[in-house]
Amino acid sequence: MDAVEKTLNTMPEAAQRGFADALINWQKKHGRHHLPWQTQDPYCVWLSEIMLQQTQVVTVLDYYPRFIAAFPDVHTLAAAEQDQVLGLWAGLGYYSRARNLHKAAKQVVAEFDGIFPDTRRQLEQLCGVGRSTAAAISAFAFQRRETILDGNVKRVLCRVFARGGNPADKKFESSLWTLAESLLPPDPADMPAYTQGLMDLGATVCKRSKPLCEECPMEVFCQAKAQNRVHELPLKKAAVKVKTQPLYWLVLHDADNRILLQKRPQSGIWAGLYCVPCFDSLQALYDFAAELGLPPESLSEQAAFTHRLTHRLLEIMPFEAQCLSEKVSDRHWVGMQNLQQYGLPKPLHSYLNRTQKTLF
Repeated sequence: MDAVEKTLNTMPEAAQRGFADALINWQKKHGRHHLPWQTQDPYCVWLSEIMLQQTQVVTVLDYYPRFIAAFPDVHTLAAAEQDQVLGLWAGLGYYSRARNLHKAAKQVVAEFDGIFPDTRRQLEQLCGVGRSTAAAISAFAFQRRETILDGNVKRVLCRVFARGGNPADKKFESSLWTLAESLLPPDPADMPAYTQGLMDLGATVCKRSKPLCEECPMEVFCQAKAQNRVHELPLKKAAVKVKTQPLYWLVLHDADNRILLQKRPQSGIWAGLYCVPCFDSLQALYDFAAELGLPPESLSEQAAFTHRLTHRLLEIMPFEAQCLSEKVSDRHWVGMQNLQQYGLPKPLHSYLNRTQKTLF
């Protein structure tokens, strides 16, 4: 680390001591207090934290009430069928979260007698719960002095304390954890307001673009503001190389206009969801159709479209056909009015709404 970086990473002790007080006071006056999961019930906190991973609050506000209505406690969630859980999760994306949520509920019931553990390290034993998520649950539900460190919090810390390290560097991330822990308020009773304040500040004020510095409680001692580096920090991650993957859909309708669905394998994209038959090549689609007595000329090619996954760009090419063959009579035909009962991948949901006018 050179002299310039040492200077940028130096923070007056008074400002460091005042961070928690300023944040708590700001949160109580200007933070979010209307969110339905703002409770000390660990089940509700856990559910919301999993839903909020890589998902905006406005989206979760739509899904959370329906999920709670269907599964009001960890016992009902643990006893549910995976299809029911995935069905309610459909459209929320990152479906491994739903599968892990279901597994974790079973863990709580089987390993903790249906009572959520109250320490971060115990919570980290649950499927899909990492350090930051476990810290949030323990802080909100049990007032534990544990720090979160999600993307929003990293941005706040990098700006307020002028940290310009490589975001992909494990040592730099470890230094942020150490910094975040040093800022915790001494009184455990302040942990819910402090933790919510971190989330609110990053989401509503210290935003990635167009930050509202004049409304920020940290403005008076924000080092990035003082050094005119707000838009520079945190440093951006190297662009992830996205691989394009072709995917061929066979959208089959029977005489009653029901659609043929298949349950996806428990690994790979859209694991455990229901989808129309999918193929990696056009020849594989033709071979499957031939087994059902459908020659290539009977398949109607539709407009291709793309769907972005984290590291892949799916190039989806749908083919539609009517299938009256008895060879598929024992397969999973689903009426349009019943599609909402199934967990469908988001692009299929959108495609059917667009082409079939199902509006489910």
